[in-house]
Amino acid sequence: MTETATAPAAPGTGAPLLEARGLTKHFTVHRSQRRGRASLAGAGRRPAGSARETPVVHAVEDVSLSLLESGITAVVGESGSGKSTLARLLARLITPTAGELLLDGSPVPAVTRGRREYARDVQLVLQDPFSSLNPVHDVRYHLARPLRIHGLGGQGADLEAAMTGLLERVSLTPAEQFLSKYPHELSGGQRQRVAIARALAVRPRVLLADEPVSMLDVSIRLGVLNLLGDLRERDKLGILYITHDIASARYLADVIMVMYAGQVVETGPAATLTDEPAHPYTQLLLSAAPDPDRPEPLSLQGRGSPPSLVDPPSGCRFHPRCPHAMAVCAEVTPPGTPVADRHVSACWLHVSGLTAAQRRSLTSATTTPGGTGLPGSPASPGHDPDPSPSPATGGEET
Repeated sequence: MTETATAPAAPGTGAPLLEARGLTKHFTVHRSQRRGRASLAGAGRRPAGSARETPVVHAVEDVSLSLLESGITAVVGESGSGKSTLARLLARLITPTAGELLLDGSPVPAVTRGRREYARDVQLVLQDPFSSLNPVHDVRYHLARPLRIHGLGGQGADLEAAMTGLLERVSLTPAEQFLSKYPHELSGGQRQRVAIARALAVRPRVLLADEPVSMLDVSIRLGVLNLLGDLRERDKLGILYITHDIASARYLADVIMVMYAGQVVETGPAATLTDEPAHPYTQLLLSAAPDPDRPEPLSLQGRGSPPSLVDPPSGCRFHPRCPHAMAVCAEVTPPGTPVADRHVSACWLHVSGLTAAQRRSLTSATTTPGGTGLPGSPASPGHDPDPSPSPATGGEET
């Protein structure tokens, strides 16, 4: 069946269903890993009496967001940027180091008590549907279990009707043929639809979709994206869509939030952010997205690897890779600066009043062998900032 691309619905409005304020998560480095890091660094014996500081991974730092009814917010970033950790924080699978969650405006307690009631409102769909489904149980078991746990499906014919209805909502028809199938008997797209149906079983109001199409064939990604859009419209769900593909984020979401090395570097309306990216990292992501209309071969300046989150760079964490890095970028974390309506960028390029010393260019960050300028930056004014590829083609991970 051929999927038809449809325009996203209007952004969600009203009070946030789920809100995060200043969420931070640090993971303690395991002792064996600490020994390995010390030996690789050639660390000597600690002086007597010196303080032992336990290293931590700064996975998520001071992230705030709001999920509205009938709204879709996309979180975009390369591997290791903290996207999945953020999803697990919002699902209360892990406890934040700092910050708070609010559901319907009321603070969510950090303790595990009340987790079942919270899970009824906030559900998580994982990246790999084959791993998230138990291979020894059929589809009927996966759908009946949450219905029974939350007392929603009834018994006998009522339970069967509830499971059939769930499969029909995710376009797995005829539903009776799928109830007796096992995960290995389904395609990747069908498995992901079963995982979504299982999440919908408890009638949530918020759906956290952690890279739901990255494990699927290119030909069926658009179908799952359109399914998420339909659920937003029919069930008024607030959806968090996590992806490394900024093209699919533009297609599906109302708002895009770009993360790098655990921090939010830019956020704004999807069309505005992709048409006029304000942060150099967002420009880098857009330049790496497939674009058949790009007039010249792809050439990325400032390429490299994300930093170690055990010892992240000072100041802006992107400055070692940024072709526009200034002295202030290496010293002070940039504040979120409005660059347009509802469009905020955490970059010193948009802050006025810097001194000449602060604006001094860091030549080590701006000179990269083989680079000819970052597409979309002031150095390449002729670049079309809108990649607008079809989300069915998928994005290449940077």
